[in-house]
Amino acid sequence: MRFALSPEQLDFGTSLRKLLDAGRTPAAVRAWAGGDPRLGRGLLRQLAGAGALGLAVEERHGGMGAEAIDLVVAFQEIGRAAAPGPVVETAAAIPALLQALPGAELAHRWLPGFSDGAALGTLAFTAPGRNPVALDADTAEVALLVDGDRLCTARRTGPVRSIDPARRLFQVAPDDVLIEGESVLEAAAAAFDAGVLAAAAQLLGAGHALLHASTEYTKQRKQFGKPIGEFQAVKQKLADVLIGLDLAEPLLFRAALTTAAPTRGRDTSAAMIACGDAAYAAARAALQVHGAIGYTAEYDLSLWLTKVTALRSAWGTMDLHRSRIARALRDEAVRERALRGTA
Repeated sequence: MRFALSPEQLDFGTSLRKLLDAGRTPAAVRAWAGGDPRLGRGLLRQLAGAGALGLAVEERHGGMGAEAIDLVVAFQEIGRAAAPGPVVETAAAIPALLQALPGAELAHRWLPGFSDGAALGTLAFTAPGRNPVALDADTAEVALLVDGDRLCTARRTGPVRSIDPARRLFQVAPDDVLIEGESVLEAAAAAFDAGVLAAAAQLLGAGHALLHASTEYTKQRKQFGKPIGEFQAVKQKLADVLIGLDLAEPLLFRAALTTAAPTRGRDTSAAMIACGDAAYAAARAALQVHGAIGYTAEYDLSLWLTKVTALRSAWGTMDLHRSRIARALRDEAVRERALRGTA
């Protein structure tokens, strides 16, 4: 299996990075957290203009009809910039959900607007004993809720505090039922895995941003008359972070290449665990390298620290993903024993 990105994919990632670097992203994130989405919406419209929000949308619905690996490339750059908004839901989860449903009415109603940046969408899932929570339900034009085997529009009922101020969470309740039946369960599974994949890519990008910020800071901060980056302990810590990020990347690429395979759930969960742990290690190292200034909300590093912490559990806890992997491996072992027994 080939994991190397094509020259076109590398160029696409580079163009998105330049766009986001020029887009005053930290200012947009802070304004979004304060309830003013104008800068952030402008940034997301630029991403849509570059094709990033329509990658997972089929051409018949106004999108690019690209492969999952292209979506991973885009979300690494979105994570590297800590861009605000329900981008995972708009560009990955909801397209996967609507395009997996029978018929094309709902997809044709909303996906063209997602692709061109005219609208944003958010998505929530019900879970036993928990109230469903949707990201940016006050900003998104489309709010959907998967309630068992029903797909409903959602109405927000109250705010929920997130460790990341730019993740504006709201409890939601079902409103109008759009479609119900077994097909909703299958489409919801596809949507969840698409969201996990995009969030994992976002985490990996954020991890690289934290490593870069840490490396640059070690060249400036001095102790005992020389930059701390010259100390072996600091070099080793950052080297460990780089190794973790590099080892997570193949798992992310594999998950992108197996979205149509029976192992999709196992592979996306493996990518989330690897990318989440690598990004979290990068965040811890960044805090240790920066010292007290890294804890201050005024310093831009905090935008990535809180983003990583929130994203690690936004699409399922690490325990949930480990359970999915264990269950998949157990089922594979049972099937193999059954095949050997009948051979």
